[in-house]
Amino acid sequence: MAKITNTFVSTDAVGNREELANVVDRVQLDKTPLYSMISKGSASSTYPEWERDEIEAPGENIQPEGNEYDFDSIQPAERMGNPTQIFTRTFIMSKTQDAVSNAGKAEQFKKHKLYRGLEIRRDVEWAMLQNNASVRGETRELGGLPTWITSNVSRGSGGSNGGFNSGTGLTVAATNGTQRAWTKTLTDDLMQTAYGNGASIDTIMCSLYNKRVFTTFQSASNVAQFQMNVSKTGGDTVKSNAVIYAGDFGTVSVVPNYIMSMSASMARDVYFLDTSKLSFKWLRKIQEDKDLAKTGDSKKHALVGEGTLAVTNEKGLGVIADTYGLTAST
Repeated sequence: MAKITNTFVSTDAVGNREELANVVDRVQLDKTPLYSMISKGSASSTYPEWERDEIEAPGENIQPEGNEYDFDSIQPAERMGNPTQIFTRTFIMSKTQDAVSNAGKAEQFKKHKLYRGLEIRRDVEWAMLQNNASVRGETRELGGLPTWITSNVSRGSGGSNGGFNSGTGLTVAATNGTQRAWTKTLTDDLMQTAYGNGASIDTIMCSLYNKRVFTTFQSASNVAQFQMNVSKTGGDTVKSNAVIYAGDFGTVSVVPNYIMSMSASMARDVYFLDTSKLSFKWLRKIQEDKDLAKTGDSKKHALVGEGTLAVTNEKGLGVIADTYGLTAST
């Protein structure tokens, strides 16, 4: 039906106020699974170091009565380190914008200070998961987790380890191999290798797609099938999720990491972690730089932090590399 002639409607008006809600919705992508689960420490230099040692392998030990000792040599511990990396996030805002009434205060100073802190934490997570070799000098870069793991590894065809180079004191990036699907067999083989090297794996960390792949392990042979739980309302709930893997060589939690899914290079790795072998050492904890010069009718803000990933013993870690981490074929 048509409106009555000369009816004045809202689209004719020029003075109606726009309405903008006072609540600004922010997607909660601020979790940092790896950084959150490992211990935090302090550093006192731009190249924190630690030592890695191990006991001798077992062997036949039969001695006669009255035996004169042969004294075994002592092997020195291996000295290792990782350069600290500087992380910054900044913004500048006019004092007028900070003063005006703003819907949800989405564009005001205090809120953006909070956002920059969350962003640095995510940048730290990103750096730890990158297959980037460590770099010393004025522009330092920490060696990411993939560059450290060499003992407990499963790689696609053509892939090769990186590792810590004791001569240079730096890590080397791993080389990608041919991608393949993550399977229960690969998982059991890796867990066996790690257990044989003395590792006590407590966490498997993977991309979001690979978390779904892990859930399908329930359909493998000799594994309990999917379950249906009866709810209080009398309906059935399909249970299609798995968060714990109880295998022959330990029980581990499986944790999806959404940041790994932001990059094809990160999504291809599935990590097996003894989290006690990892820590993040801060030379400078995340803090506001209050020495910024005041120039113009504006307010400046800069957050800065400096730290590095410490891998005290890579034999406590493992990786199934070169998996399809984003889709069934990528």
